[in-house]
Amino acid sequence: MKWGIRRRMQNGIPNGHLRVYGYRWEGDNLVIVPEEAEIVRRIFRNFLDGKSRLETEREFAAEGIATREGCRWVDSNIKVVLTNITYTGNLLLQKEFITDPISKQRKKNHGELPQYYVENTHPAIIDKATFDYVQEEIARRREQGALANKSLNTCCFTGKIKCPYCGLSYMHNKRTDRGVMEFWNCGSRKQKKKGEGCPVGGTISHKNLIRACTEVLGLEKFDEAAFLDKVDHIEVPERYVLKFYLKDGTTAVRDCPNTGHQDCWTPEYRAKVSAKRRREGTNPKGASCFTAKIKCAHCGCNFRKATQPAAGGQKTAYWRCADRDGCVTKGLRDDRLRELSAAVLGLKTFDEDVFREWVEYISVLSDTEIAFHFKDGCIENRLWDFKRLSHRWTEEQRAKFKESIKSSFTPERRQKMSEHMKQIRKERGKEWRREK
Repeated sequence: MKWGIRRRMQNGIPNGHLRVYGYRWEGDNLVIVPEEAEIVRRIFRNFLDGKSRLETEREFAAEGIATREGCRWVDSNIKVVLTNITYTGNLLLQKEFITDPISKQRKKNHGELPQYYVENTHPAIIDKATFDYVQEEIARRREQGALANKSLNTCCFTGKIKCPYCGLSYMHNKRTDRGVMEFWNCGSRKQKKKGEGCPVGGTISHKNLIRACTEVLGLEKFDEAAFLDKVDHIEVPERYVLKFYLKDGTTAVRDCPNTGHQDCWTPEYRAKVSAKRRREGTNPKGASCFTAKIKCAHCGCNFRKATQPAAGGQKTAYWRCADRDGCVTKGLRDDRLRELSAAVLGLKTFDEDVFREWVEYISVLSDTEIAFHFKDGCIENRLWDFKRLSHRWTEEQRAKFKESIKSSFTPERRQKMSEHMKQIRKERGKEWRREK
């Protein structure tokens, strides 16, 4: 079968009617589909105009242009169109082959098997000269890397910072949740699997990167043109260390600490965080209206929220003093504290917003008394019942437990326990009841 397929390929007969966007099969002939052919020409025209595949993808998405199956055009689809020689009116056969006839696994032919180029087999959508120029441009852009894609936000450092371990370039990132912070990290961060990662780790502060480059180049102010003219590339041999490889053959090493966390604390961001902490406490994540609101009258510490197992496999929330070793106060159950707070505020059900509006804090005075301090200066003391709420067994549960204990004492187990006790008596003699 393989021999027959390859003989037909040598004679210019393809192995089946493969679907090609822009064409349809009429018998054994490929015929142009005008609407699809115009999309193919537009993809080539955009690429020749300097647009990246990403820009073409966004352009088609904005105009609602879809593939034959009604799906969105993506980068991989556009790449297939740009590299498919079928659009020149010629066929390249055996571009793929099946490695295993059982699994039918297909593999791209990179020279493992001969390929057959057949000319003038069908009408062309793109002329051969244009197609060849596009392939040269693709190779040139691949050599340039990210700098060739003008739709990306590139700078003079793009493609210049290398990881000597992963062999990848560092990528530029920004954070805006704490003000604008720019940093660089290894490209393996987006490719790593679980348990893997760059051995260097960490990030490079963009501000400190510029400072280090300015020192190496001996400039008073950083100049992108001078950097591109003198620096070949930068490697990161260890965390927060940069090794500059200059084009004159010399190298230079500079420290580049990551001070992004300190830099983000601008006066505006500091004021924003302070207001949030005053409003929600010092632990905004998972915080409640009681966070930083329950004070210990003995040691002055805040009460913290904790959970412990309860009946039915659930967990019960408690508030306990942060000084767990030195303080004698007991914990407050969250659900019962809410009930008592609702009663103090005159509410049928507890409302966190009302509590925040009226209550300044709660002071735990003793094991049986707490005080609510209101924002208007009033104080209201309430008694607190610290007894644990235990679950009482029903008669059915007691009977079931007794039956379970009785059934567990089988004759074999009784015999084993009897022999064990005899051995203990023999070893200890008359003092067998006394623990050693």
